[in-house]
Amino acid sequence: MRTLILAWRQLRRDLAAGDVRILIAALVLAVLAVTAVGFVTDRAERALALEANRLLGGDAVVRADEPIAGRVRAAAQAPGLRRAETLELNTMIRAGERLQLGELRALGDGFPLRGAFRIVGADGRERAAGAVPARGTIWLGRAGADALGARLGDEVAIGESRFRLAALVTQEPDAAMDYFNVAPKVFLNLADLPGTGLVQEGSRIRYRLIVAGEAAAVERFIAAARPALGRGQRLETVADARPEIRSALDRAGRFLGLAALVSVVLAAVAVAMAARRHSARHLPGAAVMRCLGAQQRTLVGIHVGELLLLGLAASTVGVALAFALQWAVGAWLAQALQLSIPPAGGLPALQGYGVGLLVLMAFGAPPVLALRRVPALRVLRRDLDPAEPSAWLVALAGLGGLAALLWWKAGSAALGLAMLLGILATLAVLAGLAWGLIVVLRRLRGRLRGSLRYGLANVGRRAGASIAQVSALGLGLMALLLLTFVRTDLLDRWQLALAEEAPNRFVINVQDDQVADVRAFIAGQGIAAPTLYPMIRARLVAHNGRPVTGADYAARGDRARRLAEREFNLSVADALRADNEVVAGRFWHGRPARPEVSVEEDFAETLGWKLGDRVGFDIAGQRFEATITSLRSVDWESFRPNFFVIASPGSLDGFPASHITAVSVPPDKPRFTADLVGRFPNLSVIDIDAVLQQVRGTADQVSTVVEVVFYFSLVAGLLVLMAAVSASQDERLLEGGVMRAIGGSRRQLRLAQASEFAAIGLLSGLTAAIAASVLAGVVAVQVFDLPWRPDWRLAASGAGLGVLAALLAGLYATRRVLDAPPSATLRELQG
Repeated sequence: MRTLILAWRQLRRDLAAGDVRILIAALVLAVLAVTAVGFVTDRAERALALEANRLLGGDAVVRADEPIAGRVRAAAQAPGLRRAETLELNTMIRAGERLQLGELRALGDGFPLRGAFRIVGADGRERAAGAVPARGTIWLGRAGADALGARLGDEVAIGESRFRLAALVTQEPDAAMDYFNVAPKVFLNLADLPGTGLVQEGSRIRYRLIVAGEAAAVERFIAAARPALGRGQRLETVADARPEIRSALDRAGRFLGLAALVSVVLAAVAVAMAARRHSARHLPGAAVMRCLGAQQRTLVGIHVGELLLLGLAASTVGVALAFALQWAVGAWLAQALQLSIPPAGGLPALQGYGVGLLVLMAFGAPPVLALRRVPALRVLRRDLDPAEPSAWLVALAGLGGLAALLWWKAGSAALGLAMLLGILATLAVLAGLAWGLIVVLRRLRGRLRGSLRYGLANVGRRAGASIAQVSALGLGLMALLLLTFVRTDLLDRWQLALAEEAPNRFVINVQDDQVADVRAFIAGQGIAAPTLYPMIRARLVAHNGRPVTGADYAARGDRARRLAEREFNLSVADALRADNEVVAGRFWHGRPARPEVSVEEDFAETLGWKLGDRVGFDIAGQRFEATITSLRSVDWESFRPNFFVIASPGSLDGFPASHITAVSVPPDKPRFTADLVGRFPNLSVIDIDAVLQQVRGTADQVSTVVEVVFYFSLVAGLLVLMAAVSASQDERLLEGGVMRAIGGSRRQLRLAQASEFAAIGLLSGLTAAIAASVLAGVVAVQVFDLPWRPDWRLAASGAGLGVLAALLAGLYATRRVLDAPPSATLRELQG
């Protein structure tokens, strides 16, 4: 307790004297940056997850082929959950004299729990629907209304009932989950379904139970419902959305993790520089206390206690500021995204305290531990610095903790490893280049004149300080440039993938003898002639010669079982498109002697398939077997026909097949679908404009979140860099005071300082730009699955900004030497 009181007194004295202002400022900014980015990231991720759930109509959905009861229904009635039900079945729909098979969806009250229908009413205006269809009315999908020739107000017959067509549906909440459904969709109130007479013994009805609520309640429901699922039941979450939706959300989450990592790196840079200055200032005082008989453990207790008290106080201020700031950012984000942003959780605050104390102890404790070995002669000779072996152990332990923190914040082993290796490599290169610069400047010093000679000589005279500052500044700039490069690649990729030219019509069921005619018809409409891909429906029946069913894959998870039970769409290709890339094995050239297949890598991993495995399918009663010779990565965001399984040329000859293609139809051709179906009545045309709008909307929201977090991290990072540069200026202030005392002019000092900081900034900026470019390539390809090309213009701009940042920050930090009297500066730094 006595030592703690002494530590508190020393902290108060240091606060009054201003000795710890830089360290407190650096620590507050570091904690503010980490915590605020954590708060914004946490809220944004949860908001995006809730918004993405509109693609389901809720937070989780249970699908079944019979009424849902038992433990699953009981789990849905838990507190904190809202629930709704829908029933789906195929039936004939009559409008006037036209009769068509359609998909009937009976909607219970409250559906959708997330998202909304977009409908066009009698007034011709599109709006969001606030409820399900009223009793006695139905809604029709726009494509279905066109197929039936139905208009608003018409009478539509379904089973034994007649309904009035009240609205046309332009977008439904869960359209993006599975848009390969060609039947016209009809929506009616669930209470009207019994009157149709369609629910009878043997009716093939699909039941859905949808739940939504607080995240914890939904997680409890999933945990309770998943093991209780029976035959024919499956549980879906947003993780089961189409690959292009999952890709956007996954990449956004990884980028937000990268932003948090950058904040941690910047925190380490700032606190390390500030703690070094703080410890150096206490060396004379520790030497005096040693002269007066202070024990080693007393010195350590006082200084470590001061660090802990200072860390707790600064972290509390940083967390409080971050909490206040994230409310303003959250309010703006909610308005920009037009969605509700959940309140902040407590985890980012704990992370802020953890980062602040861990970084402070990792970089502040080693020099403090060295204070117990300070020689009493240090009072007279300032060139005697203590050495403490145990301090290096503390430093290594702290760095290990920092590495673990980086790994944890990354949320991805690949991203964490890339950052760790990138940081270590960058530090090594920066230290080596800084030493090389010092050697060169020492040799050139004699050839230089005036202020330039004095400024550059300073870099060589303080070799250790210069290496530390170049390394710190370069590492901080590298982190910021890395964030900039990845963000640019990410946004460019989304804009390219979801461009207006993306295919918005899928044409399926094209027969062999129609391929040339369909291609010619589409080209005649002024649309680029498409490529048609063969598609063969098949069902998995064997793996490595052993018969299999969906139940054999139940141990690999619900998704594996569903994939094994569903019908496969096989195709044939003699070459790969640009949106497919072989990642394992080899792709065939020409026509192999035996049937081979290429499988999408995630699909193969889910089912446990490997290179060399043999898989067997049943195609219309005929057996087809082939060997897996390659695994592919597929760019699902291209919105072009892609297949999980592709067979080698000739291997599927003789099996019944149809063809599929995708085209981009401009808005000024509204008759394209009707004309194509009129010419080829057997074709089915799937309009996915509504799906694209949902995907674009999700990607736009994700992009906005990425932009907000990026700029926030950038501003926080620049502030932290300012603190890091400012924390190492004591020696320059001392020399500046001496120069002023012997007659140096303000202009000479300014030029000398500018040359020194320009040299440090140039070396740091160039190295940081190159390191960030290389690391951005690794992260883009290995973590974000993005194609990467080095942008050296952006790297050059980053290097230039590094020079400018170091120059401005250094001149700002040392402005006091020009304004304060030399005697005051010398007394403050020598005392």
